Formats: sequence, structure tokens, C-alpha cells
Amino acid sequence: MPYRKQQFVNGEIYHIVLRGIDGNVIFRNTDDYYRGIFSIYEFNNAKSVTIRERRKVRAKIKELSREDNRGRASVADDFSVDQRDKFIELFTFCFMPNHPHLLLRQVNDGGITKFMSKFGTGYGGYFNRKYHRKGYVFEDRFHAVHIKNEEQLKTVFVYIHANPISLVQPGWKEKGIEDPEKVIEFLENYKWSSYADYIGKKNFLSVTDRDFILKIMGGEKGCKEFVEYWVRYKGEIREFPEVCLD
Repeated sequence: MPYRKQQFVNGEIYHIVLRGIDGNVIFRNTDDYYRGIFSIYEFNNAKSVTIRERRKVRAKIKELSREDNRGRASVADDFSVDQRDKFIELFTFCFMPNHPHLLLRQVNDGGITKFMSKFGTGYGGYFNRKYHRKGYVFEDRFHAVHIKNEEQLKTVFVYIHANPISLVQPGWKEKGIEDPEKVIEFLENYKWSSYADYIGKKNFLSVTDRDFILKIMGGEKGCKEFVEYWVRYKGEIREFPEVCLD
């Protein structure tokens, strides 16, 4: 990964976006999304990680996640004891077809850069092997914005989880949200995001550290109300577009 002038500070929060090179789709199907989300969990670890040895665990995660909708085991049950030496605290995520959004806090020196390098190399290697290709999968540098205060944090929380709107209502940023209730339902059921976990639906509970954000947002009810208000009255709380990384 090329040297970057931006230096990340322990204890500070950042909005991160890593885009597929040339805007390419990097999550082509369900298995790719599972692999990506599995990777942001597993690669948040200063210890050596061999994905091959974790394939059985990943298969179990998928099984538990699917069963969870039928009222049985939760994905979190598979990670009841977290033995990672974490680079970062991951607060929120949203995976779009050609890029993931992450909201995180660095906890160790160089943690963000190490984590992003490990994720990019690991997922990129998987992608190239699976699709019989060579070369870069992601842009050479990820984009990062420092979140400086609570209001920016609330804004970026909503923005990250609102990203999938473009999948159900293309052009909404220019035309507005035509059917707010449809969008709200879609966001609550969009699997490749941490939003469901923030509003009390079990999805990928073990992947994110939610206590800090839940306290700021006013719990699960506050998260839900904040996002729904934004969807219904788009733009009124988006006071900090510089943190949104379009």
C-alpha cells in the first residue's frame, strides 16, 4: 500500500471507503458478500489469520445467519469468546456492490492502515482466485474522513446505512426519495449492513462494536427513529456532507 500523508490517531473515529478499481463490482453474489463481511471480522486481528483454516467457521456463520431468521441460533453464538488482538473498533459497515463503507476507531498504532491492508490483500486474493483474474481488485488507497464531533458521527451513521437506497431507488440523490416507507423497509432488511443489528434484528452481531454508537444515538429506538426521520425528510439532518464520501 503506498505511503499516505494522512496519519491516523488512536482513539479517533474515521469514515472509510475502499472502492473497487475502475469502479468494478467486487461483490458479485451472496458468497462474496459473506466473504467480505467475514473478512472484516477476521482481519481485524494483529495475529496471523489463515482463511483456509477458517472456512468451516465461515460455513457455520452462514448457516447460523440463515437459521436466525427462523428463531434459532445467532451468528454471535459462534464467536462467544473473542480472542482477537484488534487493530480497530468497527462501529458500522455497509457493503455495496463496488465498495464497502466502514465507520471505525483506531485502537493501536497504525491499526487502520494495517487492518485495511490486511483486508484488501486477503479479500483481493480470494476474489482473483475465484474469478481467475490477476491484478488489483481495489484502488491503491482507501478514502478516509476524520469524524470530529457527535453531530458528524450521527450524520455519517445515517449516511452509511442509507447507501443501499440507490439499489432500490436509483437516482434518489438527485430526484429525492419517492417512496419513504418502501425505502425504510428495504434498509431494515438489507443484509449486508450493520443497520439491522442496531435496530434489534440479529444479523452479524459479532462483527461490530455497537455500545458506543447506541449510547450516542439513544439506543435501538433512537437509531431507528433517526434513520427513518432522515428518509422521510431527506436532507434536514445532513449538515456535514464532507464526512459522507460520495
